[in-house]
Amino acid sequence: MSEVPPWLWIVLTLVAAGAQTMRNAMQRGLIGEIGTVAATHVRFLFGLPFVALAVVLVKVFTGLAPPRPTAAGLAWTFIGAVSQIGGTALLLAAMRERSFVTAIAYSKVEPVMVALFGLVFLGEVLSPPMAFAVLLATGGVMVTGWPKEAGGLAFSRQSVAFGIGSAALFAIAAVGYRGAIVAMPEAHFVVRATTTLFIAITIQTVLLTLWLAVRDRDKLAAMVRAWRPSLFAGFLGAFASQLWFLAFAIEQVARVRTLALVEILFGYVLSRRLFSEGVSRREIAGMVLVAAGVALLLNLPKPG
Repeated sequence: MSEVPPWLWIVLTLVAAGAQTMRNAMQRGLIGEIGTVAATHVRFLFGLPFVALAVVLVKVFTGLAPPRPTAAGLAWTFIGAVSQIGGTALLLAAMRERSFVTAIAYSKVEPVMVALFGLVFLGEVLSPPMAFAVLLATGGVMVTGWPKEAGGLAFSRQSVAFGIGSAALFAIAAVGYRGAIVAMPEAHFVVRATTTLFIAITIQTVLLTLWLAVRDRDKLAAMVRAWRPSLFAGFLGAFASQLWFLAFAIEQVARVRTLALVEILFGYVLSRRLFSEGVSRREIAGMVLVAAGVALLLNLPKPG
């Protein structure tokens, strides 16, 4: 991959984090209209046509047909797709608990788990300074999202388990997608990443559509009726996913997911712009830790 600029994964990740923040804002707006599960499914069902278009555009502009996935590649993709759905389900379950803020804070240990799973399953080694940067940025996110004692939020073992479980599944999903891209037959990284994304989002669309068709057809119908806002949310989801997969194709998954923590900084900027919400000293301290960890990560050489 010597032809790939060493800074490209940074740009891809930052733009993906920004697009994902906007998509999350749109999905939150849809929850009241179509429900949580259907609002979550929007990113898959309405994102699939855009990902299919991306496959076509890649074929047109590169002249390269999508590679035929290997058995290992399909297995990794299925693991990633199902884990991502499961992680979302556990996070939603945590949010139904009284102490949901605590669970969300615990879910932010994902980069640490990504580093561990990446080492075990993909052999991606982090140097001690890089591991410290991952821990520093992750700790910053947990400090930022930690519940306020004055808010009357009680700690719940169940919600904490849901939060850590969601982090583990999201980490497995990220490692699974990286493994799927690496297992693809030799081709340009854009072709491998786009093909893997198309397979993954197809699996997710089929599974969640069948789930809603069996469990809650009314919500599925409501999602179709709300196609205008859902379509834009799907586009943002597909756009962000495309960039995540491109980043996974050219860089260690732990570095990508740690840099992705800047999403919390984007989220606070968006909150202040849209809702004029203030930021506490604790939240500022947490964001400083995130920025410090990310800055350290970006200034360290990748292990040879």
